[in-house]
Amino acid sequence: MTQQTRTAQPGTLAATALELAGAGVPVLPLRAGKVPFANCLWCAGNGCGGRPGMKTPGPCACPAPCHAWAAATTDPAVLTSRPWAVAWSRAVGVAYHPGGAGLTVVDLDDPDAIAWARGALPATRTVATTRGEHWIYRGVMTSRNKVRPGVDIKSAMSYARYLGPGTGPLANLPDAVRALAVNPRPVRPARLPAAVPAGSGGGECPHRTPVFLERGIAMAVQRITEARSTIHATVYGAFLAVLSTHGRCGCLTDVHVGRLFAAAQARGETPRHCADAWANARSTLGL
Repeated sequence: MTQQTRTAQPGTLAATALELAGAGVPVLPLRAGKVPFANCLWCAGNGCGGRPGMKTPGPCACPAPCHAWAAATTDPAVLTSRPWAVAWSRAVGVAYHPGGAGLTVVDLDDPDAIAWARGALPATRTVATTRGEHWIYRGVMTSRNKVRPGVDIKSAMSYARYLGPGTGPLANLPDAVRALAVNPRPVRPARLPAAVPAGSGGGECPHRTPVFLERGIAMAVQRITEARSTIHATVYGAFLAVLSTHGRCGCLTDVHVGRLFAAAQARGETPRHCADAWANARSTLGL
């Protein structure tokens, strides 16, 4: 028996969460209604630094499991801390962040959706749900609900309820699933000063000065370096913040991206996870 499994009573939700975390799956507790625990008073209304309109929280010292999918962690010290122990005692289920585990869940809500998947998607690991099935693939993509009748996609910046290990081997994420989340609406290009043509590059930031770009990269590196848990979510949030400001102006270079990736890999992220997080952030912003 490992140290992790001795920290929670076998058969409890906390024990299940620790087993998943030990396998590299970021987890969080669900309360009644199959929803995450609400933010604490300090984090409510983006008081901890989260950006209004964005799903990614900013730096936060709150020990409670708030911020939904972004609270998911593999850190046993966090999962067994006093605030989380209270949450587990009130929880009705365990959820996980598929994107943080390198996975995508195709959530099929009814028999018609299951019949469609069997005819349109490659077989993969399946988990029975209350109303349908979860089809789980190896790979990360943008999450999106209602991509077709009875079908949701849960991957990056999302959570799924853990209902057991499922049956069947994991298949790689197919293009047929990625295509479901493509936004058919055209993306409006960013408005840039007339003196700076879009995509001009050159390493100069048209928003202000090169110093503004350097400060943004340094802050993103610091955010990743100082993260205490939820590393996957922190890396994704840092990438998203940089790209939302500088992704369309042509000022980012391979050197800047390399600094961000190096900071993430120093915290244990693999090159593949870095590339996936960068691609997902670009996709989210329509870049």
